[in-house]
Order: sequence, then structure tokens, then C-alpha cells
Amino acid sequence: MRAVRGGGVLRGAARRRTAPRARVATAAGLLVVATALAGCSGDDEADEALDAATRVADDLAEGLAGGDLADVALEGAEPPAATEQLTAIVAGMGEVTPTVAARDVSVDTDTGRGSAQLVWSWPVGPAEWTSTSTVALTGSGTTWAAEWSPSLVEPSLEAGERLVARTDAPVRGDVLAGDGTPIVTERDVVRFGIDKSQVDAATAQASGQALAEALEIDPTAYVARVTAAGERAFVEALVVRADAADRDLLAGTPGVVGIPDTRPLAPTRGFAAPILGSVGEATAEVVEQSDGAVVAGDQVGLSGLQARYDEQLRGLDGVTVSIVGAEGTDGAEPEEREVHSAEPVAGTPLPTTLDVDLQTLAEQVLAETGPASALVAVRPSDGHVLAAANGPGTAGQNAATFGQYAPGSTFKVVTSLALLRAGVGPDDTVSCPATVTVDGRVFENYDDYPASGIGDITLTQAVANSCNTAFISQADRLGDGALADAAAALGLGVDQDLGFPAYFGQVPTPEGATEAAASMIGQGRVLASPLTMATVAASVQAGTTVLPVLLPDDTADQVTPGTPLTADEAAALQGLMRAVVTDGSGRSLADLPGDPVGAKTGTAEYGTETPPATHAWMIATRGDLAVAVFVETGASGSQTAGPLLREFLVGAG
Repeated sequence: MRAVRGGGVLRGAARRRTAPRARVATAAGLLVVATALAGCSGDDEADEALDAATRVADDLAEGLAGGDLADVALEGAEPPAATEQLTAIVAGMGEVTPTVAARDVSVDTDTGRGSAQLVWSWPVGPAEWTSTSTVALTGSGTTWAAEWSPSLVEPSLEAGERLVARTDAPVRGDVLAGDGTPIVTERDVVRFGIDKSQVDAATAQASGQALAEALEIDPTAYVARVTAAGERAFVEALVVRADAADRDLLAGTPGVVGIPDTRPLAPTRGFAAPILGSVGEATAEVVEQSDGAVVAGDQVGLSGLQARYDEQLRGLDGVTVSIVGAEGTDGAEPEEREVHSAEPVAGTPLPTTLDVDLQTLAEQVLAETGPASALVAVRPSDGHVLAAANGPGTAGQNAATFGQYAPGSTFKVVTSLALLRAGVGPDDTVSCPATVTVDGRVFENYDDYPASGIGDITLTQAVANSCNTAFISQADRLGDGALADAAAALGLGVDQDLGFPAYFGQVPTPEGATEAAASMIGQGRVLASPLTMATVAASVQAGTTVLPVLLPDDTADQVTPGTPLTADEAAALQGLMRAVVTDGSGRSLADLPGDPVGAKTGTAEYGTETPPATHAWMIATRGDLAVAVFVETGASGSQTAGPLLREFLVGAG
């Protein structure tokens, strides 16, 4: 009597991995499935036999998926031997664990024979590879067993053959400039290293030492890697841009090779590097945190935008699964036949707003600046970040958009807005004494403050010449929160999610009169980044609060200020900033052609030295461009940051 059933129970849990180029694909544990359908006989004996056969098929499916057949009733091989064969068959699939479903179980109690379908799903490449094999069942009553055969794993597998999955890495998505041209794209490189298949162990070590010294990398660490690698391994030392590579490096040195290749690179090594980030071989930490999506050997984003948007940029590996025979007795390569293939899926490009020419110019302007420095350029009309450059003194840190520094007198643009709202007009008189004392602390003007500016002057003159004491003397005019509200209206002190590291600064409630005085001139606990101060200048120029944008496809809703900037307020601030250029500390910009330039210089004390070191700042606007320049340690805004800003504006045209 024949009985048929569609399946059994659901077991397991699913997760996925993607394999790197030139190695086996990987994945993690998936589901074991069997689904019950109606039998075709009411006979108790047939039902019992079908139940028993179904349990065996389910156990087999679970054992195949888990790589352990110890608990499976088998014919044709003992479970340990069958497990050993199974391990050898699937070893070439790497860490991939398939889903296996036992279905369409049928038994014939008259002959003691039965069968089931095994549906395999391997999560390799951009889509799953599925195949169906048939398992023969034998038994009677409630005792049944599955006949072991390599063909249970793949129908065409024969004894001694195995499965091998090889992946083909996709083309990584480009990082694009604002005009759509590639910034980071595949560029020619040379991979220098030691090919251990060409030399013995001692020679590999000696050549590795010489190569490391020639490339100026750590010889001890590199030789250790060479020693630890397999006897036929290529041990990469350094990847060098093709246009900078010495193709004859250590020519004739045994084992030293330079392999032409490509890597996703920016136009130059330092181009927006702290922001864009880098791509390289996945670290152990990246692999661990990827939940199986990345394995050792993968090329992934390691920092910056490359890391944050790695999944988008990386794409999906292609895969080829082949059946590989045993190696021939004469050492001949084993035969292979392909059973599955899928093309890689290229990564999706990441648009940015950067202007390649302006970014390059900004980096050239800062190239000879010793202390940490940054230059940020923003387009007021749409908030697009056109340049965000970090000078060599930042040592790879992202000071441009994430630095946290006292903005000094550039903050007087914010303070001026607060005073305008408190009823002080540009032509109103304010007092600018040589010094002012607040709770025992003496505040004074900077060393080069013009003597003619001491006394009763207008707010415009106070801004133009940057009179500290005039602003501090007006602190009592501002109510609680007035300074923070004015800052928010200009884009400072309100966090925004922009899809990249961006520090918007802080204007905390002062703790006492002394800190309130310091806040008026951008010191105390007031902080900002160069991006923030470029945003302040852009907001003045645009006449509305500007939200800086670097990633046009990843913008969040703007957090609007409590009291938005008005057109009249913006016009007044534009006049104050213009006076800095025509009559004040920004005169070095007065002769620039084109649209009128507005500016504000700034110097802020920091550290514990006596006298304290000073940050040097300058912000400026011209037409549809707003710029902030910062130097961590300088003489003053006008002397240190001013020449850099002028060079940038001249180059920008």
C-alpha cells in the first residue's frame, strides 16, 4: 500500500553572508522545512509508516543543513562516515549553511520502499541557488532509513566530487561630485608584495625586509606577516597609485612583485580624505560587526562616507558554483562543471555636493599651514557644501565639519543679531573702553586694536574693528536665551542629521556673569566647527537659516529655529560684515573684484599657557559663496586666517 505526504516541521533560523572575490561564498544558518499534506490512505499501518518515513526525511534535511548526520537513520553508510563525506562535499562552499526542505514524502508498504524530495537553497551571490535532489527511503512499519549518497547534496554529484563556490566582486559604486563627475572611482594601482611561491622561506623574509624598507613601512610587522602566510601566498605590502609607483622597485630581488590592479580612490591621496574615508580589506572588527554580511578578505569602507554607506556602495558579489572532481593521479587539475552562476550587482553611486575644483583649491591653500587648519565653503542659495578641506596639521582628523572650537569674534555676527533684536541699531552708540571688568575678571581688546576705536562708537564700528569690550558692555541688554536664539537663527547650536559627521556648535546658558561676558565674544563654553561658521555666514547672505547639505539624497527635515531670521535682520548683518571689509579688520579683502565681500575676523584664546594660545578665524561672503577659514594656533584672524581666505576667494574667481 502506498502513502504520500508533502512534508514535516519548520526548524532553524536564517542569516546571510556575502563572499569576497576569488574565494568561496559564505552565509550562515538557514531554515529546515517540511510541510504536512493530506495522506491518501486511511489504513493505520500505512499512516504509521508514512509518519516514520517523514520523520527520517525531516531528520535528514536538518542534518544536511547543519552538516551533521549523527542523528539520522541511514542506509549505505554509517552516520560518522556519511558526515565526513558531507563535510568534504560542502567544504568548498565556505561558511554557507543552506536551507534544506524535505517534501513529497511517499512510501510503499508492500515493497518497503519510499522517497522524498530535498529542496536545497544556498544563499550565495545576489540571489539564492536552489536545487532539488531525491532521497530513497527503505523500511517497514515504524522503522525507516534514508539511503546515503553524494547526490543527495546535488543530483549530479558522484563519489569523490565536491561543490566549490567562487565569487566575483562587484564594481564598487563611485562617490560623485555635485556635477555628477566621479570623485572616488576605480583607479589604476600597483600592489607591491612578496610572492612566496617563487622563493623559499628564508629568502621571502629577507626580501620582505628589503621591500618594507623601500616602501617605508614597518619592516618587523611586514616580515611577520610574510612568515605567517602560506607557502604559496602573495603577501601584500602596500598599494601605490600607478602614476606614483616605481615599477622597477627592487627589480631582481627574489619574490618581490608589483601586481597591476585597481582600487576605489579619490583624485589625490588627501582629497577630502577625512570625510570621504578609505576602502580596504575588512578588519576583524568590521567582520564581527557585519552580522555575516562581510568576511575576511572583502574590500569594504573603513572610515568616513565609505564606511557609513558601505552597503550601498559595495553592491552584491556574483558567484559561480561548480562541481569539482578529484585530482588526477598524474597531478592534473581536477575537472569542473558549472551548476550555477549569477552576475555581480554593481554598487550604487553616492552623490555629494562637493566641487572638485574648489575642494582642490581649498586643500592647496592649506597645504603649507603647520597647525591644524580647515576651510569650508557653502553655497548660500541651497546650502550645498562645496569644499570641506582639512590641512595637514589635522593629522587625518575631520576638523572641517566636526571640529569643536571657540569661534571667537566671528561669533560677534551672532551677538550682533541678538543686539539687533534687543533694539540696538547698526548706527546706535555703544561704549568701547580699553578694558571692562566683570566679577573681577578683566576683559580687553586684542593687541592690535586701533586706539582710534576706543570710546563711544557705533555698533557698525564695533563689529568692523571687533571691539570686545563694546559687546561685553551690552550683555545686560540680552535676556535669558537671547544669544542661543540668535545663534539658532543663523544655523549654530541646533543639531541636524545630515548623514555625515557634522558639529553644529553650542551656546549653553552662561554660568555667571563672567561666562556671560565671554559668550558675547565667542568664548567661554561657546563652540563651533568651521562648517558651523560657514553656515552662519551663508545664513546672513541668504537671508534665511541655511541647512548645509553634503549628501543631496540623504537630507533630513531641518530643525527650524524658534525665531527665524528675517530679511531686515539679514540686511543689517550684511551691512555690518561689509563694514569689516571696507573699514575694519578685513581690509585685506577690499580690493577683490566681483561681488562685494562681507567678512568677520576672529581670535579665540584656548589652552592653559600664559599667555594663552589663540585660534585664528575668518568668515566671508561673496555672491553665492560663504567661506570659513580656521587655524588652530595663529596670531589673529586677520593676520593668520585672512591671507588664506583671500587666496581662496581669488582662486575661486
